[in-house]
This record gives sequence, structure tokens and C-alpha cells, in this order.
Amino acid sequence: MPTPRGARARASRSLLTVAEVASRLGISKMAVYRLIHSGELAAIRVGRTFRVPEVVVEEMAAELQRHSGTA
Repeated sequence: MPTPRGARARASRSLLTVAEVASRLGISKMAVYRLIHSGELAAIRVGRTFRVPEVVVEEMAAELQRHSGTA
């Protein structure tokens, strides 16, 4: 059974590129790669690239805010 087009679009939006993660967290792309390779940031390998679930990025952003003391 084919996946509905809307569901596929939502699924693809829930996976972010390294550049998108870097932008949302305010860090460099290299820092994102370091986090992925160290295991601190969960990522999915898609071919030669990585995709990071949006929910993981949101959790990391919240954690960074808690540690920096900003709301």
C-alpha cells in the first residue's frame, strides 16, 4: 500500500540536515558532525549524509538552554 503524500512530507520534514541542525542550535556544521560521531546526537545515515530527527534537536536545544541558564 503506498504511503499518502502528506505522511511522506511530514516524515521528511521531521528529519533535519546537518546544516539545519547547526542553524537551529547556533553552532557550526563541524560541531554537529562531532556531536554525531561522539554519539551525543542521534542521527540516521542516508547514503553519504546524515539526518537528525527534529525531536532530538528540540531536546538538545532545551538541554542547552537549561545549562546556559536562559529561558
